[in-house]
Amino acid sequence: MTGKSAVGERTDGFLDLRDYAALGDGRSVALSGADGSIDWWCVPNMDSPPLFDRLLAPDDGGRFAITPDEPFTVERRYREGSNIHETIFTTAGGRAKIVEGINSGSAGRLPWCELARRIEGLDGHVRFLVDIRIGTRARTCSPYLVPNPSGVVFHAGGVLGLIVRSDGVAVEIDEDLRFRAALGVGPGQREWVAIVAGEDEPLVVPTIEQIDARLHTSDSEWCDWSARIGYDGPYRALVLRSALALKLLLYSPSGAIAAAATSSLPERIGGDKNFDYRYAWVRDAGYTIKAFLLIGADAEAKAAFTWLIKRIDEHGAQVCYTLGGNRVGGVTEIDLPGYRGSQPVRIGNAATEQHQHGIYGDIFEVAARFVACGNILDDRSAAVLATLADQCADGWMQPDSGIWELPELRHYTMSKISCWQALARAVELAEAGHIANRCQPRWSRVRDRIAAWIDAHCWSEAKQAYVGWAGGTALDASLALAVHFGFDGRNRLSATVDAIDRELGAGPFHYRYGGVSSEEGCFLACSFWIVEAKAMLGRTDEARAAFEALVAGLGEDAETYPEMIDPQTGAFLGNIPQGLTHLALVHAAAALRSVR
Repeated sequence: MTGKSAVGERTDGFLDLRDYAALGDGRSVALSGADGSIDWWCVPNMDSPPLFDRLLAPDDGGRFAITPDEPFTVERRYREGSNIHETIFTTAGGRAKIVEGINSGSAGRLPWCELARRIEGLDGHVRFLVDIRIGTRARTCSPYLVPNPSGVVFHAGGVLGLIVRSDGVAVEIDEDLRFRAALGVGPGQREWVAIVAGEDEPLVVPTIEQIDARLHTSDSEWCDWSARIGYDGPYRALVLRSALALKLLLYSPSGAIAAAATSSLPERIGGDKNFDYRYAWVRDAGYTIKAFLLIGADAEAKAAFTWLIKRIDEHGAQVCYTLGGNRVGGVTEIDLPGYRGSQPVRIGNAATEQHQHGIYGDIFEVAARFVACGNILDDRSAAVLATLADQCADGWMQPDSGIWELPELRHYTMSKISCWQALARAVELAEAGHIANRCQPRWSRVRDRIAAWIDAHCWSEAKQAYVGWAGGTALDASLALAVHFGFDGRNRLSATVDAIDRELGAGPFHYRYGGVSSEEGCFLACSFWIVEAKAMLGRTDEARAAFEALVAGLGEDAETYPEMIDPQTGAFLGNIPQGLTHLALVHAAAALRSVR
C-alpha cells in the first residue's frame, strides 16, 4: 500500500480537496475527508441531489463524521487494488483505523445504497465522536430523524434511510436534523456505523454482521477486478489507481461515464467557473472508453460504447447527456455558500446548448480503437457512424464552441483537427468493411481539404505553432492531442508542443489556453496530453521526465485527482475525481510503454 500523511485540518470549515478520497459502488460516489468526515454523497445516484453537502456548505451542510475527540495525525490509503479506503488516526492515547466503502454484493451492485464504516482499535485507546447531519438535498427538502428499533430512520425528501450502529456506539442526540454519538476502541476492538438508503422505495434493514461481510466482499470484488487489468507497463501502480477511479465514474445502471462526481468545485478560489460535471460528455466518455480498452477492461468499454452509440442514435450528436441517457436540462443556481465561498453553486450544465465538432472525432476514435482490439460493430452502430461521418463532412466549415466550450463561436483549430480525425477514421473503418463505404470517396476528399485548410489558416509562422483558432494568436494546449490522432505534419506538431510548453507551462503543469491564468488553475489532463505527445514524437526521455515531474508535483500522497491545480500553491481545484485527468494519465503511461 502507498501511504498518505495529512493533518486534515479545516480552514474556515473547509478541507483542502487533496484531503478527500472517493468511495463508490458504480452508482454513487462519496468523498471522505482526512478528518473522518464524509462531506459529499449524492443518493441514490451520482447525479441525485446531495444527501451530504458539507463540501459546499461547511456550517450547516450534511455530513457523516467519525472523528477523534482529541488532536490527531492521519495516515490514509486505499487498500491495494481496491476502492475500499483506510484512515489511521494517531492521538496521544492511541491509534485506531476506519475502514470504509460503499458496499456491493457478491452478485454486483446492491439495489440500495450502503455506506459502511468500521472503526478498529490498534494501540492504546481512542475515543471518537460521531456526527451525522442529513442535508437538505440542495435546499429541496426539510429532513428529519425518527428513532426506530432497527436504528435511526431519516427522511430527506424522497430518500428514506437508516443509521445502523453497533452496540458500543452510545447515542447522545437523535433529533430532526442531527445524530450524535460516541464510541471508544482499544486494541482488537471494533465498532460499526453505517447508512442504508434508497429513494421512493421500501428499505431493507441489514444487520451489522451483513454490512461488515459485504465490506469484505466489496474489497474482494475490487481486488478481483484489478487483477484482471491487462497493463504491465511502466507506472503500473499509478495506472491501476487511475483505472479504479475511472471505474467509480462508470454509472453501472446505464453504462454512462460521468465526467466527475461533484458539482461546483471552483476552477479558481472565489471565481465563478463552478460547473456541474455529473453528466456524460461524449469527449470524456470517448477517452475513458479508450483507456478501458488500453488496460483490457473490455466489459466496461463495451458497456460505455454501446450506451454512447445508442444516445447518439436517439438524441443526435449532443455534447453531453444525463447519466440516464436524456438531454441535460438548463442550469439552476442553488443558495449554498460554495467551496471556500466560490459562487454560484450550479445544477445542470449549459454545454448542452452548444455544438462542438470534437464529438465527431471522439466517437470515431473510439470506434476505430474498438475494432482494432478485434471487436466488431453491429449494423445499427455502423449506420449511426456513417451518418455521423456525413454530418461531419457537411458541417466542418461551420464555427463551433470548441473543446473548451467557450461562448465565442470560432473556427477552432482543434475542432477542425477533430473533423479531420473523424473522417480519417471513417475512411479506415469503411476500407476495412466495418461501416458502409458508399461515401468513402467523399470522406477522403473532405479529410484532405480539412488538413489543407488547417495548414493554410491555423499555422503561425511567428509563433512556430498551430494557434487556438484561425486568425488568432493564442495557443491551445489541447492541440497536443493532434499527435495522438495521427494528424499530418510531425515537425509542426513538435514545434507546437514546444510553444505550448513555453507559453502555457507553469512548472510541470499547463494552462488550457492563452490568457486564462487569472481565471483558473492549470488543467491536469493537458499536461498528461503533452507527455503523451512527446512520447509519440519520439522524445521519450523528455516525456518520461515530464511525467515524473507531473506526478511529483501532484504529490506522492495524491490518489484521487481533480480537474486542475494551482501551480503556485499546489492546491487542487475543480471537480473531483475528474475522469479526464485519470484517463489522460493512463494514456500517457501507455504511450511511454509503447516506446519503451
